[in-house]
Amino acid sequence: MAKKEDEEIVRKAKKRFKQVRDWEGDFRKLFVDDVRFANGDSDNGYQWPDDLRKARQVDARPSLTINKTRQHNLQIINDAKQNKPSVVVHPTGGKSTYESAQIMEGVIRHIEYISNAQQAYDTATEFQVEGGIGYWRVLTDYSGSDSFDQEIFIRRIKDPMSVFIDPDIQEADGSDARYAFIFDNVPREVFEYKYPDFDISSGQTVLGDDDDWITDDHIRVAEYYVKECVKDELVALPDPTTGQPEMIKLSEMPKEVQKQVKADKRIRRRKIESYQVKWYKIAGGQIIDQKDVPGKYIPVVRVIGEELIIQGKLLRKGHTRNLKDPQRMYNYWTSSATESVALQSKIPYLAPVEAIEGFENYWATANTTNHAYLPYNGIDEQGNAVPRPSREQPPVMPSAYLQGMQTAAEEMRMVSGQYEASFGAPSNETSGVAISQRQRMGDRATYHYIDNLARAIRFTGKILIDLIPIIYDTPRVLRILAKDGSDEEVQIDPSHPNAMAEQQDEFTREVKKIFNPNVGEYDVVADIGPAYQTQREEAFATFSKIAMNNPQLMDKVGDLVFKAADFPMADEFAERLSRGINPALKGEAPPPEVQQMQGQIQHMQGMITNLLNQLKDKDAEQKDKAVSADIRAYEAETKRIAALEQGLNPQEIASLAAQLVMQALQTSPFENMQPQQDQMMQPQQMPGSPAFQVPLQPQGFAGNIAPQVAVEPGT
Repeated sequence: MAKKEDEEIVRKAKKRFKQVRDWEGDFRKLFVDDVRFANGDSDNGYQWPDDLRKARQVDARPSLTINKTRQHNLQIINDAKQNKPSVVVHPTGGKSTYESAQIMEGVIRHIEYISNAQQAYDTATEFQVEGGIGYWRVLTDYSGSDSFDQEIFIRRIKDPMSVFIDPDIQEADGSDARYAFIFDNVPREVFEYKYPDFDISSGQTVLGDDDDWITDDHIRVAEYYVKECVKDELVALPDPTTGQPEMIKLSEMPKEVQKQVKADKRIRRRKIESYQVKWYKIAGGQIIDQKDVPGKYIPVVRVIGEELIIQGKLLRKGHTRNLKDPQRMYNYWTSSATESVALQSKIPYLAPVEAIEGFENYWATANTTNHAYLPYNGIDEQGNAVPRPSREQPPVMPSAYLQGMQTAAEEMRMVSGQYEASFGAPSNETSGVAISQRQRMGDRATYHYIDNLARAIRFTGKILIDLIPIIYDTPRVLRILAKDGSDEEVQIDPSHPNAMAEQQDEFTREVKKIFNPNVGEYDVVADIGPAYQTQREEAFATFSKIAMNNPQLMDKVGDLVFKAADFPMADEFAERLSRGINPALKGEAPPPEVQQMQGQIQHMQGMITNLLNQLKDKDAEQKDKAVSADIRAYEAETKRIAALEQGLNPQEIASLAAQLVMQALQTSPFENMQPQQDQMMQPQQMPGSPAFQVPLQPQGFAGNIAPQVAVEPGT
């Protein structure tokens, strides 16, 4: 890029930075004060004005800090951690399906996992509640030093004051921002190592007018994101195969085709605007690095506490702002009450001089030493009785201070909407549901913080859905995560015609999922609720209660009960129970081997019918009662196998079928049964088990039959 173009970019960046700084100037001062106040303690004294605290220290007066604000803030922060919003993907068109949306959702969870995104969300939430705003960002980088594949990462921003975003945004999530800055103070030696070709001196022009942009130790570097508008035309060209119009951008066509399209007045066209995000790194007045950023959004996500525009001025704050005055009152009343009691006399005895004469050492140390006894003079020199020393009432804290502390604490609850039940204080409720509802009442006053966090996570999902087809543009295998924490492998194939497909491996017989992120359209929402582990615990408690009242249900849903359990070997317990449950109840079709065995049983039942019909045609005197009994036994055995087939594996069914056929052949007296006999003696082969055969080799109807069942070892 020419030097003149660089100078123009820096000039515009400087103008925009001044615009943002002026817009947020007042808020930034209050943000620092709010965050300091929220984290005040007795050592840093952040909850006391500096001049008042110094004056009290000079007069040796206590300046106590009883930080109740922190607990009020933690109620929101920790509730957000327990009920973390999550991205939920929905298919909206373009060949996308529910199954492909689930895969896309799993890819997003994969990105969150490898990024440790929870840390970024938690950091932003803490600043959102304490100061009014927090941030995180979405970056792309190579998956490793030995790979050209790229990954998407969600990174935390540890200092919200290092971020400046376009003040003219209209959307609440900031998705329409045109530019943004992220500043970082880089040690000079690190900067010189990374950028040896750039000479940054203190005399150079910088984006701001402060004196700390370039120092002997640090150089302030600005990452400058710009969304540039790209004008184009959308053309509706008919597909020669289907006749349906296909939408194509004019800029994506060859120049010869563009001329033909422009000349043909019958082709529908309209002007459109798309965006290209540029990234520049600026140090001093120089652009030291630059690149195009994939996607259409500036990848900086903001999490707002409360934000209003009043008479053209920005009012942005967190939960701390309204708690500051009652917290100061509480600290003041506590300090005053302590000071009042501390200044009262510590001598708890009043005694006549004559009573303690000669025992002054005992009474002088009565408040500091645990004497076994305190002697005194009961009579004076004239023999008159002397009153004994008496203990005075101990120091009493004035009631005005106690009432002031109670009033300040109540006012903190009033302005926050968080009352005793929100902090777990006991009440009249006894049932778990009533207690939970009572505790959740305070959350209604602060729910807007969780809702704003969910809005930010939803915008993050939109950024990821926009980036995933661009970054995952080469075939690869991803290990994605489900909501319950289980994982599975998915083959990314950008050339597959469908959004999602399943393919069985010809060697391992395993079913693999294939996902093409370029096919289909998706949208996201943010689901707010308990974490999956919490839901799992609640589900197990509910299932267990139902099972206690209806024990017979364990035969049908016992595997689901123990899948929700969280104790060791619960999954194995669930798996064993699942084997004994009828597949029809679980909506599962029998495996191909079992289906083939069912066909064989039906075939044998047809043979029995033929045998019975032939018996009816014979003369009654020629019927052999033994043969009839054997046939009936054969029929009963076949019905028994049919009844048990759901609980047997394919090998057990094959063995029983072979025995049944052998018994039938041994007892059959009819010579005209030869065709059926030959059919039964054909080798039987099950899908997926080439070596599993049941050849039956008869030695004749007159003699015994010696069948042979060949089963390959291991099957």
